[in-house]
Amino acid sequence: MKLAVAFILGFAVQTTLRAGTQQSVSFVDAHHKNIRYEGRVGFDDPTAAKIYWAGSSATIRFKGRSVNAVLKDERGDNYYNVIIDGDSVRMLSLSVLKETYTLASNLPDGEHTVELFKRTDGNAGMTMLYGFQFPGKAVLLRIPEKKRSIEFYGNSITIGADISEGTFPGGDENNYLSYAAVTARHFNADYTCIARSGIGLMVSWFSLIMPEMFTRLNPDDSTSKWNFKKNIPDIVIINLLQNDNVLVEMPDHEQFKKRFGHNPPTPEYITQTYSRFVKSLRHYYPDAAIICTLGSMDAVRPGSPWPGYIEKAVASLNDRKIFTYFFPYKNTPDHPDVKEQQQMADGLIHFIEEKIKW
Repeated sequence: MKLAVAFILGFAVQTTLRAGTQQSVSFVDAHHKNIRYEGRVGFDDPTAAKIYWAGSSATIRFKGRSVNAVLKDERGDNYYNVIIDGDSVRMLSLSVLKETYTLASNLPDGEHTVELFKRTDGNAGMTMLYGFQFPGKAVLLRIPEKKRSIEFYGNSITIGADISEGTFPGGDENNYLSYAAVTARHFNADYTCIARSGIGLMVSWFSLIMPEMFTRLNPDDSTSKWNFKKNIPDIVIINLLQNDNVLVEMPDHEQFKKRFGHNPPTPEYITQTYSRFVKSLRHYYPDAAIICTLGSMDAVRPGSPWPGYIEKAVASLNDRKIFTYFFPYKNTPDHPDVKEQQQMADGLIHFIEEKIKW
């Protein structure tokens, strides 16, 4: 439910917690140290946090019975999951106006955790989070840091596109149920998702490719650069080339012509492009384990050459902390559904537990 903004920021109570004290608050701004953010989030605006990528989230822990969020969406196309005490309870649709949204009310007395999780692709635009409001006041608590961190690079499969949850608006896209987010939750790991529907490593369905986008904070702004030192993942997972697999067979497509001219890329060009991208990530994350994956759509169908390109690229790097793992071909139409995403997560989790000691 959307509510009109019912307070003036200048009169909102903003309390800095002191060690050993518990003070009641009615509002905390988006820059408060007790808000835990995951994903690439911008803080250049002194009044708000800027949320861009699917899977980005803001979590608070408090003693109280109600909490609201003050939000403004760039286009009104974003949807968020509201997760109370670890359960995804409902979806929030945002407006282009700055409004106050009820996240939880009439909660039982005691401690609670509430998370806002961006379920939609970055192509839906940016969201401004101004802070959290506590009707009747609450005590804000510190959130324990997560000891592990996983970062994913992918396309619509990693986004969680076309996940069937019903016919309501926004129900066709839910990163929270993607194999990536499920895997991160299994390990209680800090989660970053750098993915865009339609993106490729060499060619995309739109003008940008992943090597041109992955260094950005704002995926739609070439001048917006991410500081890779802010979050160093333990594991990096790459699931790219599904869109390349399709587009290299479409010489009349404008993006094929832009990237390749009249001739499709050779196997050597494909493997070299892949190895260059992995080297780029290794530059930023010298100690991370890197898992090069592919699937579960037709790029891993029986007889597909694309897994072989990845294996050859990885072998050329001669790096013992770079692995390959391929999701089984799902052999069903369209994107993976909820069950298939869970199957992907199960396989990836097993591989990590077997191969990576962390």
